[in-house]
Amino acid sequence: MEFKHVSVLFSETIENLGIREDGIYVDGTLGGGGHASGVCEKLSQKGVFIGIDRDRDALAAAGKRLEPYPCTKHLVQSTFADVGDVLQELGIPKIDGAVLDLGVSSFQLDNPERGFSYMQDAPLDMRMNASDSFSAYDVVNGYREEDLVRIIRNYGEERWASRIGQFIVRERKKAPIQTTGQLVEVIKAAIPAGARRDGPHPAKRTFQAIRIEVNEELAQLEKAVDRFIDLLAPGGRLCIITFHSLEDRIVKECYQRRLDPCTCPKELPVCVCGKVSDVRKVTGKPIVPSDEELEVNPRSRSAKLRVIEKK
Repeated sequence: MEFKHVSVLFSETIENLGIREDGIYVDGTLGGGGHASGVCEKLSQKGVFIGIDRDRDALAAAGKRLEPYPCTKHLVQSTFADVGDVLQELGIPKIDGAVLDLGVSSFQLDNPERGFSYMQDAPLDMRMNASDSFSAYDVVNGYREEDLVRIIRNYGEERWASRIGQFIVRERKKAPIQTTGQLVEVIKAAIPAGARRDGPHPAKRTFQAIRIEVNEELAQLEKAVDRFIDLLAPGGRLCIITFHSLEDRIVKECYQRRLDPCTCPKELPVCVCGKVSDVRKVTGKPIVPSDEELEVNPRSRSAKLRVIEKK
């Protein structure tokens, strides 16, 4: 299957990275190489590009797409939270910029075999790295009811989490839930008909929750933001695109901690901890897609881009 992915907030990201032609840049979520091609296009032969992805198919597809560009390219199968180890192995101490596009790639969503989509029937999978042993099947069929409810409520922000957890456990007692189609039917049965009529697809939030759990997405992100900022050279920029409030909250809070690192009790009139900020905010409010982009790519509607710069 062809690796198709429409890069969200493409020109806004490339512009905000402020790319120097001889600089060193990382794309921690390489995908099909959309943002990467925008970065590599601006790099000269002296420039260095590092692309990280968990998905072997993504690395292969991006490698082909980036072939025409003259910069030095390193494509690495890893998770973006391990960016420090990746750069250490390459002997690169600092970078001039990085991008993280946290959306699931269209290729993964549209490839039924990967089990990410509630629109197509497929084995329950959802692994971003297909060689990981833990999959959506293990969550759906192995987690205790209270743990299912917790992740569906916390990661899916789903108001019917209790009923969905209850219905999953009841259904899997008869036989394991094997496919996305079966899971969708269980979710539909759990959500009252009146509540299903409005809003997004009834399975959307639960599928998001299970995908986040399988791939430890929020835990990885918590670790990654500070690591990327630590690796930026002075003037280097980090651009992060989020797609739901949970991711956006983590990025916003991590940025805020770096902007205001003071740990003194609020009642103290002056700071005595001596911690000073090593970053400055580039974007006040997050950048969101234009009307034109929303028309071409409706999947971009929840995207937000936040940018920070190392002092």
